[in-house]
Amino acid sequence: MATNRFAKRFDANRVRIAFIALFLLFAWAGMAYRLVQVQVVQAAALADQGLSQRLVARELPPQRGKVFDRNGELLALTVEAQSMYAVPGQVDEPLWVAQQIGGMLGVDSDVLYERLTSDRDFVYLDRQIDAVVAEEILGLEIKGIYAHPESTRIYPAGQVASHVTGFVDIDGNGQEGLEYVYDEQLRGTPGHALFERDLGGRPIPQGISDIVPAVPGADLNTTIDLPLQYQAQQACLDAIEKTDAEACWVVVLEVETGGVLAMTGAPVFDPESRQTLDPACEGSDDPNVCRAFSNFTVRGIYEPGSTQKLITFAAAIEEGEVGVGTVIPDVADVLEVLDGACDSGDSDVYGCYHDFKEHATEDMTVAEIFTRSSNVGSIMIAERVGQERLVSYIEAFGLGSKTGIDYSVEAPGILNFAAGCQTCWASAAIGYSVAATPLQMAAAYAAIGNDGIWMQPHIVSSIVDVDGETEVSGFETRFVVSPGTALLMRELLASVIEKGTGTAAQVDGYRVGGKTGTANKLGDDDRYTEQTRASFVGLAPIDDPKIVVAVLIDSPSREFRTGGASAAPVFAAVMEQALHRLGVSPDVP
Repeated sequence: MATNRFAKRFDANRVRIAFIALFLLFAWAGMAYRLVQVQVVQAAALADQGLSQRLVARELPPQRGKVFDRNGELLALTVEAQSMYAVPGQVDEPLWVAQQIGGMLGVDSDVLYERLTSDRDFVYLDRQIDAVVAEEILGLEIKGIYAHPESTRIYPAGQVASHVTGFVDIDGNGQEGLEYVYDEQLRGTPGHALFERDLGGRPIPQGISDIVPAVPGADLNTTIDLPLQYQAQQACLDAIEKTDAEACWVVVLEVETGGVLAMTGAPVFDPESRQTLDPACEGSDDPNVCRAFSNFTVRGIYEPGSTQKLITFAAAIEEGEVGVGTVIPDVADVLEVLDGACDSGDSDVYGCYHDFKEHATEDMTVAEIFTRSSNVGSIMIAERVGQERLVSYIEAFGLGSKTGIDYSVEAPGILNFAAGCQTCWASAAIGYSVAATPLQMAAAYAAIGNDGIWMQPHIVSSIVDVDGETEVSGFETRFVVSPGTALLMRELLASVIEKGTGTAAQVDGYRVGGKTGTANKLGDDDRYTEQTRASFVGLAPIDDPKIVVAVLIDSPSREFRTGGASAAPVFAAVMEQALHRLGVSPDVP
């Protein structure tokens, strides 16, 4: 009996042992299978998966290049700032937080509250703010409020150089001016960093590490003279206050190189905040509405009026039709190009032309006609040249086409010589039926100062990148008139200031030359109004010109409606500063 119980107990133990052994066998077999799967079959895929979890890739943003004036003064650079952001789900009291930090950020608390109560995981509260303000906000230790470093663009010259530098958007992309034209060179090339990190986010010392540094953007050296830029802008602001004008624009060119020494105007704007005091900009930064954000010297076109006579007289002298002393007989103060036009009482651009001041019919020399700015005499000289030749000279001097300056969205101007137009040539001879930019007019006068050679205007003189400095070259030049004609025209320009319509443009110690311009503005009905655009373009010193200054004043009060009354004094102030800045010695008495 006992033997049977022992035998049964032994058999049961054997079964248990066999079962356990079988279980262990299957377990080891499963483990072996899994090890083979992990270490052999799936080894490569799992290694890649693990590596991807440990690897972190980061783009390394490049430093945007700087912009300098001709003296090495900074016009634009990039600095580190802080951007405040929030994780809305972590913010406990959004209303209190919005009220607490709204004033510190200068952001409306209602706007902040809306952001803090959104269902997003990340919202910006304000970007690119001063680091001190960011530290003050972080010091409040508000849950869910954070900051991260972010580059921002600043303009040390502020509104003084805004029409040259332009500006960037919040993400650092060029939007206007040099920032836009040279955006590719300024922005540089992003780098990247690839490294392994542990669960705590720390780099693994012996792990994969691949860092390609960002290539910083190139620096721009410009031809702008910042002190002169400031003086020109201040002269414009003073002129607007004095003449009650809508706007004033000035461009200064170096005669021999075509380099732009100053390009500015008023109203002005701040390139960092994009704010301006111009009433037309209220609630809008649209350049078509807001004059302050659009550089009129490059983009704005206007009928130049009598400043255009430079080209008319140069063409006549160059073609041998007249000389400086040639007498033009019977110059009246009214000229009828179309029969009966003067009887209609219509505007002079429709066939009836008037001199600015009434005078008796008289014989006048070419020099007298130019000095006194007689419209009738100028048209009589242009008639000798003929429309075809006159147009060719207007085009050669650069009117009606872009100068090619390195600035965004340049206007080409307009040459209105419609087929069948019987008066267009006469209007063009005195600066109507032609629309030009202030820059085009400055370049035309610079050609006279440069012995008849037109030079393409430019702003950037060299580009400095990681490979060194590269001079900007390849500027267009072309012959427009002979040196002899240019010399005669310079003397005629000098006579305008010495005894003609431009006496207010005189500069103490220097002999200068220039021409006044007064053109009525077109109204919405395409008819001329009583409002004018007054201008003055001139160069100095007259015997060896170095500088051209062009001034345009838009809609001055009636007392200052002429170029001689409003634009000539601005020319004198800017030219005097320019001559001193370039170290041009005064003329010997």
